[in-house]
Formats: sequence, structure tokens, C-alpha cells
Amino acid sequence: MLRITELKLPIDHPEEDLRAAIVQRLGIASDDLLDFTLFKRSYDARKKSSELCFIYTIDLNVRDEAALLRTFADDRNVNPAPDVSYKVVGQAPEDLSERPIVVGFGPCGIFAGLLLAQMGFKPIILERGTEVRQRTKDTWGLWRKNVLNPESNVQFGEGGAGTFSDGKLYSQIKDPKHHGRKVLHEFVKAGAPEEILYVSKPHIGTFRLTGVVENMRQQIIALGGEVRFQQRVTDVLIEDGQLTGVVLADGEQLKARHVIMALGHSARDTFRMLHGRGVYMEAKPFSVGFRIEHPQSLIDSARLGKYAGHPKLGAADYKLVHHAKNGRSVYSFCMCPGGTVVAATSEPGRVVTNGMSQYSRNERNANSGIVVGITPEDYPGGPLAGIELQERLEAHAYVLGGSNYEAPAQLVGDFIAGKPSTALGTVEPSYKPGVALGDLALALPAYAIDAIREALPAFEKQIRGFSMHDAVLTGIETRTSSPLRITRDASMQSLNVKGLFPAGEGAGYAGGIMSAGVDGIRIAEAVARDILGLEA
Repeated sequence: MLRITELKLPIDHPEEDLRAAIVQRLGIASDDLLDFTLFKRSYDARKKSSELCFIYTIDLNVRDEAALLRTFADDRNVNPAPDVSYKVVGQAPEDLSERPIVVGFGPCGIFAGLLLAQMGFKPIILERGTEVRQRTKDTWGLWRKNVLNPESNVQFGEGGAGTFSDGKLYSQIKDPKHHGRKVLHEFVKAGAPEEILYVSKPHIGTFRLTGVVENMRQQIIALGGEVRFQQRVTDVLIEDGQLTGVVLADGEQLKARHVIMALGHSARDTFRMLHGRGVYMEAKPFSVGFRIEHPQSLIDSARLGKYAGHPKLGAADYKLVHHAKNGRSVYSFCMCPGGTVVAATSEPGRVVTNGMSQYSRNERNANSGIVVGITPEDYPGGPLAGIELQERLEAHAYVLGGSNYEAPAQLVGDFIAGKPSTALGTVEPSYKPGVALGDLALALPAYAIDAIREALPAFEKQIRGFSMHDAVLTGIETRTSSPLRITRDASMQSLNVKGLFPAGEGAGYAGGIMSAGVDGIRIAEAVARDILGLEA
């Protein structure tokens, strides 16, 4: 199989032109092109004056591949296609005496459980929240009725926090073994649109993710796995540095010498329990900030120019970074085109924001986190100090919002000018249960406020209208990533507890659906190797 890169065609090209372009690029007869598949399709809209093109990477089969490779030996855009197929590390023995446990059923836990099931290990998966349909109802209970279920919400439940997000399926992680392709193929197998296999920034969206997650659960069960909901792990059993099992909230003990801790970044009670049991962990950097909302039409115009609104391009996104004078980095986070700002707390008496989009991305506003990086130097006090800072900020935001789960908010122009907002302008905030206008300078440390105030006008230079007066900031965004890392060794196990496999976003090894899914695959492989006695 060959791969062609940098094949460009106008965005409005007819479908049949792609085959003709491949044939022309290679200088072969049409019959010599046996078949082809799209590996990637992207576009570059940075030069507003030029005509916009799709840029393709194509994998194809041709007659006399060896001859073509000789012809294009000096052409860096025609090469043998890499093998991106997934190969399991081994299969469980028929007389398997132990079933591994996976704690958490977000993206990392789903893929860890799926891979273990595909290898025949029949995992037991424990999820503290509810199945995804009930979880959706509970989440809407907060958004519509100001009623929080602490065990079933945006953070906890089947699918993890990624279910109520944009469903982004791209990442900048290093992936030499192409585990990301395995993630995408499994999503498609479970009902995701096939285009996620080739578009440059694939996404699924919340409503579609719901069905996909359900189908993946059924695959695990069909392969002999077990998925148990409303099963919160409250303790771990450790003997002489070896994990021997877990304890559930109802007192039940499950014995296992291989436990994957695929915790989300909000499992604070579990972090505290593990810390209390002496599991090694350390504080790590994370970010805090606000959600910003603009009209999606403004972002489309700024990013796509005359192509704004083109049906083949959809809603435009952005990625921004500013290095402030006080040494802080400010950047856009989890940008959601055509989406909404959502209430994402998992604990009573706290306010947390996040962003969400459906697959269609057709809501009126674009939103993104505008966040400031902070480090353990900002919150000294040990591995749990970052959690304690998050809790203080979220509790204060709850009070600023009126102590009813409404979120504090401010117009961008007022925020930059340093005066409280008293009335909305042309941008209607999407956050439910609602917003309370005021002064967001009270919501975060001064260094974060100063950095964001400096960054917003700077971002205007890249996206015209970004610092428009009526754009809305909603607070606060604190759960950008885990504030700690449950450190693991080369075998993917805890540094000081054998058999404990920290994984995913909560353990500090992922950030988003794709990287969490990839880490789930890697951790499942590590468990399989350890059980089977294989070398890494």
C-alpha cells in the first residue's frame, strides 16, 4: 500500500475528482489504481487571500507498486503507507484464575475494559455513576432545575466527563504505535460517523457519544466482561506492597491483584483515600480561568473569511496562546464551536464550568476556556493542595453566583475595564441554570486576572472581535486537568504499590477523550503483559 500526502483540491470539488487527481498525480492509468481510502483531510485557512483547498493524505493500492516507488523515490509525498493496524499483545489463558478490575468507565476505563475483554481477560468494571441514559437525565436536572446528584453528573457516570463535551477526538500526544487509530476504529464500529477516521479534527458530539458509549459497553459484556454501575470504590486492600483488592461503598470486597485506576480528574474522595493508604502521588500543574462566548458567526468570519458558513467546513474553531508580562501563559482550552457553556460541578455548593457541542455544532455561540497555567509553587502543601485550591475557588464562585448554581459572569469589555457588569449586551450566555452578572476579578487570584486581562486584547490581533465588549465571560473553569499525578513506573504500575495501574486523566496521564483512550489501551496491554509474564 502507498501513501500520498499534500494532495490539494478545491473544497467544492466533485467526489469523482479525487480519484482523477490521484491518477494524475501518479501518472498512471485509471485501471492501475485498484482502490484507495482517505487517511486524512484538512484545510489551511491562515491565508485569507488565497482560495481554500482540502489537503488530502490518501492510502492506495496500485498495480506494480515497486515500480511506482522507484519512480517517486525522490518525492517526499509518495511513500509506502505505514502499518497502522492494531495487534494485541496476547490472549488470556483458558484457565484464567483472576479477573482484572477497572475502576472508572470514562474514555480510559472504556478502552482499558474493551481491550482486556478483547484479549479474553473478562474484566470487572466499576463505575460510581449511572449508565449514560440515566446520567443524562440527572445532568439535565442540574441544568434545568438546579438539582445536583453528586454521583451522577457531568463528571461521574458512564462515558466520563468527555460525554458532555465537544466529543473531540484529536490530540497532540506522541503515538508511535498508532493506538489512536484503534480508538477511532472502535468508535466507528460502535456507531460513530466514519468521517472521524479522516477529518483533521474529528468530533462526535454529546448526543452521538451517548449511543456509541452504550454500544461499547455491550461489546465488553458480550466478550465476557462485567460493567457494574453505582459501585463506588472506598478503599483498597494492600499487603506487603501488593494490591490484593478493592472495597466498595456497601462493604463488599472484590479480590484482584491487577486493578486499573482510570479515575477522572474529579474523583477527589478517591484521591484522598489513595493518599491516605500511602499510594505515591505528587502535585502537578493545571490551569484555571473562565469560559468565553462569542457569536459563532464572528469566529467563522475571522477564521474562514469568504468561506464562512460553507457547509463542508462547518463551524470554525481556534487555538490561542499569550505569554503575559507577569510570566503566566494564557491559552484557549477545549474550544467548542457552535456549542454551549455547561454546569460541570460534581459537588454540592460549588460552581464549575465546561464547554459542550453537539455533532451539528449549530448553536448560536462559540465558547472556549480562557485559562491561566498554575504550578505547585502557587499552591504548596503536598499532593492534595491543588484539589484544595480548586475547592476553595469553586465554593467562592458558588457564592458569587448567588448560591443556587448560577455562575458569576461579566462582559469582556467590563472585565478589561475593571468594572462590574450590570446588564447583558448582544451576546446571550448559554450557561444553565443561569448567570449572575458582577465582577469576575473576585473569582480568581490576582495574577490570573491580570494575565487574562492582558491576553484578551492580544487575542484580538489574531481574531478580530475577540475582545468585543459584549462577549461574555462565565466563571469558573478549574477542572482543566488533574491537579496531581499518581506516578507510575516503566511497567505502568504505581511506584510503591504493585498491581495498582494508575491511568487516564485523573492519574495525570491524559487530557481529553483521545489521549485517555490511548492510555486505556496502553494500560490494558501492561496488565496483560504482567498477567502473562511478557516483557514490555
